[in-house]
Amino acid sequence: MSLKSFAAKIFAKTIRKKIDVWASNPLEAQQKIFDELISKAKNTNFGKDHKFDTIKTHADFVQNVPVRDYEALRNYVDKMVVGEEDILWPGKPLYYAKTSGTTSGAKYIPITKESMPTHIEAARNAILCYIAETGNAKFVDGKMIFLQGSPELTEKNGVKLGRLSGIVAHYVPGYLQKNRMPSWETNCIEDWETKVDAIVEETQDLNMTVISGIPSWVQMYFEKLQRKTGKKVGDIFTNFDLFIYGGVNYEPYRSKFENLIGRKVDSIELYPASEGFFAFQDSQKAKGMLLQLDSGIFYEFIKAESFFDEDPKRLTIAEVELGVNYVMIISTTAGLWAYNVGDTIQFTSLKPYRVMVSGRIKHYISAFGEHVIAKEVEEAMQVASEKTGARINEFTVAPQVNPSAEELPYHEWFIEFEKEPVDLSNFRNILDKSLQQQNSYYFDLIEGNILQPVKISKVPTNGFQAYMKSIGKLGGQNKLPRLSNDRKIAEVLEKIIKK
Repeated sequence: MSLKSFAAKIFAKTIRKKIDVWASNPLEAQQKIFDELISKAKNTNFGKDHKFDTIKTHADFVQNVPVRDYEALRNYVDKMVVGEEDILWPGKPLYYAKTSGTTSGAKYIPITKESMPTHIEAARNAILCYIAETGNAKFVDGKMIFLQGSPELTEKNGVKLGRLSGIVAHYVPGYLQKNRMPSWETNCIEDWETKVDAIVEETQDLNMTVISGIPSWVQMYFEKLQRKTGKKVGDIFTNFDLFIYGGVNYEPYRSKFENLIGRKVDSIELYPASEGFFAFQDSQKAKGMLLQLDSGIFYEFIKAESFFDEDPKRLTIAEVELGVNYVMIISTTAGLWAYNVGDTIQFTSLKPYRVMVSGRIKHYISAFGEHVIAKEVEEAMQVASEKTGARINEFTVAPQVNPSAEELPYHEWFIEFEKEPVDLSNFRNILDKSLQQQNSYYFDLIEGNILQPVKISKVPTNGFQAYMKSIGKLGGQNKLPRLSNDRKIAEVLEKIIKK
């Protein structure tokens, strides 16, 4: 055992004990965060507008501060972006994480000197919890790759601006810098395909032990490695034994990854976003990710089924239940207040509080009242793949409301197979039955002959990459929606299929 891996094990046990302290006292941890947030921001523009000096309880907060998304908070953000201070949080932000807005161009998410360390510590702690539990620390001696956006930053009125993953790249600890790949020059390449090609050239002969990134883009890296060398990834990198991912559910990709790698490897799931680092997988044995209750974020939860009601109830961590689909609302040391991130989550454990991402509040199918969410289609895909031996590169689902004459409406699954099932009809039936078993609304619509069972449209190899490229979102932190309530994505895919 190297000195470095020995030290990592000792450090991991120390950090695990600190995490266990607040994880064992979640209500106290959240109350402390709540009090500190209100106290520190009471003299900001937002704090004065919302009478923070009168807020003592969560009920006061609910009465004074409505739930907002980015657009509703934009008038405050715009003041910050032009250079004003003390708007949402004392002083100026350290950075703006620039993301793609869906309705009005770019979004500028503030990151402050108080919030920045929580992004770094959570990612570090995820790895340390893995070491503490498994005792495996030998990977710290090898090379680690992080597939991410360019670290090059611009500046806007005295505040640095860039992608979150690029900002985080500036905070890689010194003891990891020599192990970290790709090189700075390669990481700065903007064109994603060119960048991945360069990463393949840089890494194919190295001792890679940890690989991290969004699964769909890591898959591209693995495929290019395999084409370049003619070998399985696990044969190229014989000591590769840890995959770290976030952004999307790994399960639909798992069988494809294990085929590309040639064996199983351990994995750690992260839940980062520009707005905060919310959770990470702290155990290989437990389902879900540990919710970060001591990282400058106060959480509220609204049941997804009532989110669009006039006055839905906002719950604290003390009031949540297992298995319920919640919209997650956050207030943070970056100055986001009662902010709707847009994600839906479910609790998998209440002691400690662990969550799984179930989808997006805007990404669902309910064209017929079925309320199908991402978690359900991903689980159906996993079941069908396991039972038929199919392997999936990518997929998305859309409703077909206006089918041909005398045909019932249906859900259309656009699937890019890496390995097709022998019997596509059987695969389709398993998909549909699994969805019916998970979602009673969908079951009733099938039983009542309102909908017909799902249909499958096969997308050609690299078809989804072509789609993402066509909308300018190939690579980086960009993710394909699993579900749409309209045909916008489907219409583009139909054109790709017909080519």
